[in-house]
Amino acid sequence: MFTGIIQSVGEIRRLEPRGGDLRLTIGTGKLPLTGASLGDSIAVNGVCLTAVSLAADAFVADVSRETLAHTTLGDLSPGSPVNLEPALTLSTPLGGHLVSGHVDGVGQVLDRSEDARSWRLSVAAPAELARYIAHKGSICVDGVSLTVNAVDGACFDLNIVPHTIAQTIIARYQTGTWVNLEVDLIARYLERLLLGERAAAPSARGLTVDFLAEHGFAR
Repeated sequence: MFTGIIQSVGEIRRLEPRGGDLRLTIGTGKLPLTGASLGDSIAVNGVCLTAVSLAADAFVADVSRETLAHTTLGDLSPGSPVNLEPALTLSTPLGGHLVSGHVDGVGQVLDRSEDARSWRLSVAAPAELARYIAHKGSICVDGVSLTVNAVDGACFDLNIVPHTIAQTIIARYQTGTWVNLEVDLIARYLERLLLGERAAAPSARGLTVDFLAEHGFAR
């Protein structure tokens, strides 16, 4: 588990194809690895990866075909900057929100504009994620815990404060940038809970308007 509070911007040092998947070597920048152990989880642009090798200022992680198919990690190249966060501990302040490191889909930056010292971002999410994105709710973008300022269908707006711009790869976002998205963990479990006994059916893929109306949640 993570908090969505980025602790360092690292960089990709090496990408090594391995039988259809990928092995990454990632420089950790200012993130200390002195207390890290093999098998530890580190979020890379919001993707939970397992450290299979450690050095003083870098670690190696394998990226499966599943992860490559559902995240932006396959688009990285040597020198690409990446957001890094180690897994939280019981003593870690929960400054963001609970983040699993399991990316739900890839979105795209539609617009970036300045608003005083902050930035306004408009992002398009995959249509199937729209039901999880709520006004003033939480969303994780490339591993960064952010608050949704407005939502319209599958598009949502964000306000990025100067500290976040300076300490994450969001500073490099342009119109058209692809980003990893993880919706709020509670929203996903709530949907499954509302399905009740229907959740056991092989075809139960999610809530529908008809289902909500039948159970008094919609008209």
